[in-house]
Amino acid sequence: MRDSIGGVVVLVIIVVFIVFASGYMAFNVNYTKAFNMKNKIISSFEEYKGNCTSKSSDCAKKIQTYASDIGYHPKLIKCDDGFNNYEDLYCYKDNVVVNGGGEEGNIEKHYYRIVTRIDIQIPIIENIFGLRILNVSGDTGQFVKE
Repeated sequence: MRDSIGGVVVLVIIVVFIVFASGYMAFNVNYTKAFNMKNKIISSFEEYKGNCTSKSSDCAKKIQTYASDIGYHPKLIKCDDGFNNYEDLYCYKDNVVVNGGGEEGNIEKHYYRIVTRIDIQIPIIENIFGLRILNVSGDTGQFVKE
């Protein structure tokens, strides 16, 4: 009888380890997708000088193509106040910095804050940790809009 209880305990430990290991690997894959998506969006915003908010723009098409290529399809992304949602792929916020331009006057430079979401659909994890820990964010460099 004593050996059978020990066997069940070992089996439970193995199952728990497998669940944690596979959950960790699934989280890492989804984190990598969100991180790469954020980097692609930032580089596209910088390349097109922020002209990425229109659905018909070349920049937006490039971002959507990249998202489908890597399999990035998060469920509905909720943006914080002041952020705009784009096609449930990411949130963005246009920030303006005014620099003194000398004789020409002030120069408005823009930079964008981009937020993507880690697509992990485990309700218990989302309820315990909240949605903010499942976001990846970054800023573009400053540029003058054309």
